[in-house]
Amino acid sequence: MNEFSPLHSYIEKLHPLKEGVKDQIEQSFLFKKVNKNEFLLQEGEVCKFNYFVLNGSLRLYKVDSKGEEQIRYFAFENKFATNLTSFITGLPSEEYIQANEKSELFYIPKPIFFDLVESLPPINCVYRNILENAYITSQKRIYNFQSYSALERLKWLLEEYPKILSRLPSRLIASYLGITPFTLSRLKAEL
Repeated sequence: MNEFSPLHSYIEKLHPLKEGVKDQIEQSFLFKKVNKNEFLLQEGEVCKFNYFVLNGSLRLYKVDSKGEEQIRYFAFENKFATNLTSFITGLPSEEYIQANEKSELFYIPKPIFFDLVESLPPINCVYRNILENAYITSQKRIYNFQSYSALERLKWLLEEYPKILSRLPSRLIASYLGITPFTLSRLKAEL
């Protein structure tokens, strides 16, 4: 098993990989270690990379007019993370990407990623999967958050990320759910 095994496994769930293609993918992705709270993208910067989490986790969020984080997405092991809007359009990001914990990542520059999307069917499948999952997650979150009580939202989050309560601070989880840390504490007691 090599360091690329998690990435290969992710891709092979979507499309078979041949040896030559594996080599091309390995030559295209770079490795990076990041510290807890380290930024990979800040508001106003153009997103130039797509990240694959080997271990640790990232969060994507924006800061509202009151200075509060509005977390949109958590990326844990074996998930991709990028600000898709900025990555696709080349416009400045309205979001931050920050490490929640010490993390190890693969990352790929935008031009190389899109070259692979065009030339390698497995990476085309990865890109399509990223876009589909982003859309589905967004729709679920919008409709669930409009109709679910705070407790139902917490239960939904625990189904999506079973170990989240033991891995991330309550303030981040509360932000994602759109509730206060105090409310989250009360809800955890009801579980």
